Amino acid sequence: MACKNYASDSSNWTESQVKRLWQLIRWIDEPKGTVPHYLQDERGSYLILPISNQSEGQIKRCRPSLIQMIVAFKANAVTEADLLDSLIGERLGNYYYSFRELSALTQRDRTRNEFSNLPETDYQYLLELVDRCRRRIVEIECDRGDLPTPATEAALSLQSVLGIAPVIKLLQNLGKEQFIRGWSYDRASKAAIFSHLIRVSFPLPTDTPELFAQQFTASGLTNRKAIELAVYAPQWARYVGHLLESPAFAEAVWWFHAHTKDSHWQVEQSIREGWSAQVGEHTPLTSQDLVDGAVDVAWFWRAYRAMTPAQWEEIHEAAKFAAGGQGHTRARLFADAMLGQVEKSATIDRIQTKRHQDSVRALGLIPLESENREADILQRYEVIQEFMQGTKQFGSQRQASEKLAARIALENLSRTAGYADPQRLEWAMEAKAIADLVEGSVTVTEGDVSVSLSLDALGAPNLTVVKKGKPQKTIPATLKKNAEIMAFQERKQKLTKQASRMRLSLEQSMCRGDRFTGAELQQLLIHPILRPMLQQLIFVGETAIGYPQDSRLRKYDSTYAQLNSADLVRIAHPADLVKTGEWHLWQQECFHTERSQPFKQIFRELYLPIPTEETEHKGSRRYAGHQVNPRQALALFGQRGWVANSYDYESSIHRIFYDQDIYVSVETDRGWTTPAEVEGLTIDAVYFSQRSRGNALKLDQVPAIVFSEVMRDLDLVVSVAHQGGVDPEASASTVEMRSALIRETNRLLKLTNVNLQNNYALIEGELGSYSVHLGSGVVHRQPGGSLCIVPVHSQHRGRLFLPFADDDPKTAEIISKILLLAKDKEIKDPTILPQIL
Repeated sequence: MACKNYASDSSNWTESQVKRLWQLIRWIDEPKGTVPHYLQDERGSYLILPISNQSEGQIKRCRPSLIQMIVAFKANAVTEADLLDSLIGERLGNYYYSFRELSALTQRDRTRNEFSNLPETDYQYLLELVDRCRRRIVEIECDRGDLPTPATEAALSLQSVLGIAPVIKLLQNLGKEQFIRGWSYDRASKAAIFSHLIRVSFPLPTDTPELFAQQFTASGLTNRKAIELAVYAPQWARYVGHLLESPAFAEAVWWFHAHTKDSHWQVEQSIREGWSAQVGEHTPLTSQDLVDGAVDVAWFWRAYRAMTPAQWEEIHEAAKFAAGGQGHTRARLFADAMLGQVEKSATIDRIQTKRHQDSVRALGLIPLESENREADILQRYEVIQEFMQGTKQFGSQRQASEKLAARIALENLSRTAGYADPQRLEWAMEAKAIADLVEGSVTVTEGDVSVSLSLDALGAPNLTVVKKGKPQKTIPATLKKNAEIMAFQERKQKLTKQASRMRLSLEQSMCRGDRFTGAELQQLLIHPILRPMLQQLIFVGETAIGYPQDSRLRKYDSTYAQLNSADLVRIAHPADLVKTGEWHLWQQECFHTERSQPFKQIFRELYLPIPTEETEHKGSRRYAGHQVNPRQALALFGQRGWVANSYDYESSIHRIFYDQDIYVSVETDRGWTTPAEVEGLTIDAVYFSQRSRGNALKLDQVPAIVFSEVMRDLDLVVSVAHQGGVDPEASASTVEMRSALIRETNRLLKLTNVNLQNNYALIEGELGSYSVHLGSGVVHRQPGGSLCIVPVHSQHRGRLFLPFADDDPKTAEIISKILLLAKDKEIKDPTILPQIL
């Protein structure tokens, strides 16, 4: 009978029935007499051996559950000794997790164990037994030598040790041995056991800092050992601070605890959650940000200035016990950087020559130069950007770790420089880099040749050459090595990269949902590169939507909505536009005015969960069964911020949305880096979970923008890297986007002989009928074979309007073919005309 039913139904049983059932359960646990045990001999016959002849460990006890025993105890069928045996009795085999009930009942959070629903009297009785067991376990372990004791396995299962006396006794008996900082292969060693018990030790509600100071002083232990205790088990930091007469001691300890954790930190979830809760009382940074390397500068200075340098150094030295890996070195680097004990030039050199990631994070923490503050911030910003650009030469895992380091570095620098977030810092730095171009062009004159650098109406850099009043296409050969002109050429390249970075940052801002006040947006519109980009993007607020123009938002119908300084707006995603029911009207306006956007916004592909997916716990299987080329798929994923773990063959490729705290994984039938690469891999499902807690999310709990961007990436991968029999030339969403462009083109040009059907554009020309595939661009005559129309992509630029800045050559090719064939009677190209006639 199941334990749950046994416990819940026992109220209707008589005492004799409970006793009888208990006798049956005990017989299953430890059967009397001979237990059949079959052993095959050399002749193939089976022998039945009595239990006394079986080797030790071949038959293990089938222990009743503690809940069953409590029911039997209340019926006087079980004694207290039986309950104690269930909690700490001998276990056969070397299993450190076999004391499950003891572990559950020593949790400090009652909601974490299955016994919390017991009647209060039964539960309190169990806690009294557990407390007796815990005291005896600690007593035995404190008297041990180097070898394990009968209580060692049970000691490893304890989740709490309560009171001042036990922790002092453990410290005394630990002697000169050091705490175990991380994972230990010898988990039964004295140092490992004592370290575990001290880590899970907690003061009782009746324990006061004064009582701790009194007992610790009487123990003969040194203050150094007290500091190590506070750093290793920070729940004692306040008590040690009172002992040392240092009110700021606990805050300093928690600062080191918050900043010594890295991605290799592995502790039990209960300890991690308690750590996160305590750290959250001191800083607005999330626990995950701190693990990633973010630094709370204000918290550091609060703690440091409240202590003497000697006290700080003592904590600094003991901080190694707060980390299991290189976290201590990282925290020391960060602290030294903020104290000005790290040279900026040496840090930059380490970044550029060794690509040291923690040095990148620390660069933004070094105090700014007082005299050249703005130039100093700009230099550091450019170093971080150069580091980020250099990630392209590595694989997806290193790219992800280096991009994370750069992201945290920008956050650290923005806090040091006083900016609200890295986005504001980035745009401020980009504005300073072109401050001299705001008023007009910058010119260098050499003899009768003038070279000017300026920004055009769209914010793009232009280099113009004038000789004797006449414009020139190139710089004269005699001036190509002129230092000032070479500097102009280099600066133009930097400005081009800057404009590219700003387009990317605006697109990322849309995907993150960054919000701006009306006042901030007005300030950004002053920026000569940002202004033309922002004016081509739709912003959405609580009550208004439109293109920003001065202090207003302009709608597609030329009506305006006032934007106040305190109003919050963000760059609209198609997920926002589809809610308005006017998405198609924005597309029409974009074509009619020939509006060129810095990135694909209005015609961006949109994906929404279908009704059958919304309530699924198992993610989305929309692309299940698609077979992809592993190397090509991983390359495409890597370009879009996904990471594949090549060390774990069973794991997935994943992407983290840090701002939304969402972890996304794409699972396949056999992993990503197995020998199955020869035949390709089959997509199984896409799963979403909360990054900080690890719990799975239903699709209706996933933000619409995150879901759409994930599916957009996946659609591209299964289309481009496909290994099946379907057409891999373009994703379904790309075909939809091209269909929308063609519809608007037909409307504007009043073409009535072009119809869209599935993935094809069907054209009724005067000389024949044609079909153009919207994915591949392949042209067929109906009836008849294919037409060979060779595109010259460079000729499309500037001649065919596309409403986004990247000038997709395939889209331009397809639309130009459709326009060409729609007016086939006007074709004069000698390579095309003979194929039609």
